[in-house]
Amino acid sequence: MRISTVVANMKCIGIIPARYASSRFPGKPLAEICGKSMIQRVYEQASKVLDTVIVATDDERIYDCVKSFGGVVYMTSSEHRCGTDRICEAYQLYRASGDGNRVLDNGDQDIVVVNIQGDEPFIQPEQIQAVIDCFPTDIATLAKPYTVQDDLQELLTPNVVKVVFSEQTGEALYFSRSVIPYLRGVEQSEWLSKGQYFSHIGLYAYRADVLMRITQMPQSPLEKAESLEQLRWLENGLKIKVAVSHTKSIGIDTPEDLEHAIAYFQQMAK
Repeated sequence: MRISTVVANMKCIGIIPARYASSRFPGKPLAEICGKSMIQRVYEQASKVLDTVIVATDDERIYDCVKSFGGVVYMTSSEHRCGTDRICEAYQLYRASGDGNRVLDNGDQDIVVVNIQGDEPFIQPEQIQAVIDCFPTDIATLAKPYTVQDDLQELLTPNVVKVVFSEQTGEALYFSRSVIPYLRGVEQSEWLSKGQYFSHIGLYAYRADVLMRITQMPQSPLEKAESLEQLRWLENGLKIKVAVSHTKSIGIDTPEDLEHAIAYFQQMAK
């Protein structure tokens, strides 16, 4: 059963940025997972909840792959500095298309654009729905709570982004590669048992007019310091609501990650 994607009369569109070039895993979107490319698996998961799903790529091989399984794909510039800029271009191409003209009667404020990472083949429809349900807001994203069973080293690594948000509004206060909050007077080994921490999951949804605004904003000091573009949005006064998911995110960054993903998929299929 398809989950409703109409929230407060807003139309939801999923866009999956997919580049061929990758320093750690070239051609990653085309990597095969049990008979289907990674990009096809992401597309199919997103299509379980979204009526409109688009792949945004800069590579003809990915373009041809998406076309081969009947997906919608747009060629975008190879000069984009980040996935958000690629998504914005794809949205503008959709906006100018016949389909876009039919849904944009009330303007960009009534459109939610969901940014779905192309290396998350196990993204769950419920996770996509969770960020959609945050609207109306400017931007929405996802976080997973740590438990005492989790590995403390994962909390401590700067490769995992942490987020703190308001209990009253659900709006993000800060994102960091450092551990936030810092528990003063508590031994580090006890942080997971004495504090509440959330890891950030890189699934975003934007009101379409906000998406077009943020791509025009210059990099901010905090963004440069932590290399996190969401800090630019906070520094410019935008509201980012955070939905909580207890589902572990399984991203694929390396060939080794792919091997684990294939084993996980095979286990799920039993």
